Amino acid sequence: MDQIWTPWRMKYIQENHDSEDCIFCMAAKAEDGDDNLVFHRGEHVFMILNRYPYTNGHVMCVPYAHVDQLHALSEVARSEMMEMTSVAVDVLHSVYEPEGFNVGMNLGEVAGAGVADHLHVHIVPRWGGDTNFMSTISRTRVLPESLPETYRRVKNAWEKFKL
Repeated sequence: MDQIWTPWRMKYIQENHDSEDCIFCMAAKAEDGDDNLVFHRGEHVFMILNRYPYTNGHVMCVPYAHVDQLHALSEVARSEMMEMTSVAVDVLHSVYEPEGFNVGMNLGEVAGAGVADHLHVHIVPRWGGDTNFMSTISRTRVLPESLPETYRRVKNAWEKFKL
């Protein structure tokens, strides 16, 4: 039997997931870097890598405001969120050359939101065949690139795009 080693998953397994602190609010206050995964900051929103990505390059656009509904954001913040999401698609396309993207929000826990009380947009690069038996049978994703490497590549590409 072949084995696939995913040692970075142990940190997730052993973490205390019952923290009352919002992961996005904590990320907004922390210093940027490949530990924090925040790679760009705007006036009302910031861009962050997903720590447990669906595919390499899975990023999120997150408002600084701790709200769970779109109507709770100012019009300016909603506009900046869409503009950053658009740039993210362009940046990820330049870095990874995916065949498509999933872009969206899960509003509410029953809709699949892992962090239901802080609105965020997922931008996920997709390729034909990027899911396989590992996802279906063992609920495990196999990612060919480390988060620090993804962070470096996405941050460097982002800096070349104008906002």
